[in-house]
Amino acid sequence: MITTASPTETKKRNTLAIALNWATYTFSRRWFIVILLLTGVWVILPWLAPVFMLLGWEKPAEAIYILYSFQCHQLPQRSFFLFGQSMTYPLDQIRTVWRDTFDPILLRQFTGNTNMGFKVAWSDRMVSAYSSIPLAALLWWPLRKRLRPLSFLGFALLTLPMAIDGGTHVLSDLAGIGQGFRFTNEWLAVLTNFSLPITFYVGDALGSFNSWMRLITGVLFGLGVVWFSFPYIHDGFEDMARAIEEKFTRAGVEL
Repeated sequence: MITTASPTETKKRNTLAIALNWATYTFSRRWFIVILLLTGVWVILPWLAPVFMLLGWEKPAEAIYILYSFQCHQLPQRSFFLFGQSMTYPLDQIRTVWRDTFDPILLRQFTGNTNMGFKVAWSDRMVSAYSSIPLAALLWWPLRKRLRPLSFLGFALLTLPMAIDGGTHVLSDLAGIGQGFRFTNEWLAVLTNFSLPITFYVGDALGSFNSWMRLITGVLFGLGVVWFSFPYIHDGFEDMARAIEEKFTRAGVEL
């Protein structure tokens, strides 16, 4: 037995279909702003953790630290600190005020104190990589009609430096935190004939080779992500918006 929908049910379905298409069309035309806001919130939240710690709001700060702990190792010697004597601290100093340990599980638990300030909820590499995405997006948007999409090879070349830098850090840390070849960078000192200050070669402090590499490779990664993916996202949403416009025109519905 074939049943037909009542006029009321048909009207409801049509109204729902129009609402869903209108919502999809609206998002298609404003996707860039939405993504910009979402990525902006995501990169700002880690910086609020030390602010909350300073204000004594430990629970909200802990929630942020926990949230970002699934994405980042949060090792304090490779992280920025706010409201203290310095933006970064060497491993030896952290071990002195926290625990005399090389265990990364214990080290990552250090969030700071009133003298040293409080740790941003993710490492300097994550700050660089993810903060560069909304910034690169802001640069890409006005140039989108003149800038050709980045090829997959180009994307691979821009992300390869971070993969190499991060991969060598992982291999180095197998010897123990602060004990591997990427901590002393003796290989680089030999290559450069020891021409730079020892603080450039050793450790993770701001201005060291390790710090510069994490910041630079992170920026290249963020630039690659935007330049490679955003043109295709933009074209996809443009096609979707035009299809809905044509559908509404045929149905005699105004947007």
